[in-house]
Amino acid sequence: MSKMVFKFGDGIADGDKSMKAHLGGKGANLAEMCSIGLPVPPGITINTDSCKYYSDNDGKWPEGLEAQIRDGIDHIASQMNAGFGDADNPLLVSVRSGAAVSMPGMMDTVLNLGLNDAAVEGLAKKTGNVRFAYDAYRRFIDMFGDVVMGVHHAYFEEALEALKKDRGVENDVDLSGEDLRVLVDQYKAIYRKHTGYMFPEDPFEQLSLSINAVFGSWDGDRALKYRSINKISGLIGTAVNVQAMVYGNMGPGSGTGVLFTRNPSTGENKLYGEFLVNAQGEDVVAGIRTPQPLNITSKHENLPDLLSMEERMPEIYTQLLDVRTCLEQHYKDMQDIEFTVQKNSLWMLQTRNGNRTTKAAMKIAVNMVEEGLIEKTEAISRIDPGQL
Repeated sequence: MSKMVFKFGDGIADGDKSMKAHLGGKGANLAEMCSIGLPVPPGITINTDSCKYYSDNDGKWPEGLEAQIRDGIDHIASQMNAGFGDADNPLLVSVRSGAAVSMPGMMDTVLNLGLNDAAVEGLAKKTGNVRFAYDAYRRFIDMFGDVVMGVHHAYFEEALEALKKDRGVENDVDLSGEDLRVLVDQYKAIYRKHTGYMFPEDPFEQLSLSINAVFGSWDGDRALKYRSINKISGLIGTAVNVQAMVYGNMGPGSGTGVLFTRNPSTGENKLYGEFLVNAQGEDVVAGIRTPQPLNITSKHENLPDLLSMEERMPEIYTQLLDVRTCLEQHYKDMQDIEFTVQKNSLWMLQTRNGNRTTKAAMKIAVNMVEEGLIEKTEAISRIDPGQL
């Protein structure tokens, strides 16, 4: 248990794709993407052994873990030229789970961690965008309250809907910075009402509680049932990825999206996915806004005026095509990717082998042989006879 925290970012990669059992799929692939030169926000991965220790020892951390995490946070802060808890130049991080086998939606995530009443003002001043800063803060209180402290998301959603109705607007993005200041105060009151505590101001307390929530979610009802249904066994726990935040909600030059490097239904060799301008990742999956297509040929005939990413951000779209080629040549398989664009800079947040239909699996396997990516024997081994 001597090394429990593995660093990655800007040419640093303590791990690689072979270490999924210890770093989880997400952590191993983040390190791997760093090693092949892709733009990945710096971070750390806490290994699965630490989760097992937590589960076996009544929620205690192994000796030395806290010191290694603090050292890892210093690594992220130095790469981002920011300070964790710095009132003028705050470092914000995400905390995500990552088991060796993908378990989408089964375990917990917290975004925008590190904000407090002083840091949010520093973030507003640093970015020159009060609305962005308070939007990040209200999202953090919501997620931390729900995931870490068990304050149901619906309570926060009710306050948001009531404020939008009061202001006469339909969408979250139509609320002003001052509106969101009001909402933050309401969210903190909701948090205090349901927990009996003030919202924590100390970033490391926020981080410790969030790591515990991710560790704890490994043995949560959702995750246990998912592993049972999908016959997943032999895993000792989840890794925890703590990563510098990058923002898709910093204005019209920012956005977030998900994509497959090929169509997962048909196997067609074309980017397949969607993105949202001026949004964070949870907005894409929440279904609260209509996502935009990635390319012109994917535009929906009923929404002809909805600009595609190819039209709106042509340079970023070209970079995504290059990333797609790089990842497929490296992993020799179709990839499922999450990405964020912050002020016209592309950041890769995740890659993994993508799920696909049997029809798509056959087409992709044959095409990859024709493209020289894999051998025929590999193509045949990828098709499960039971699926046929």
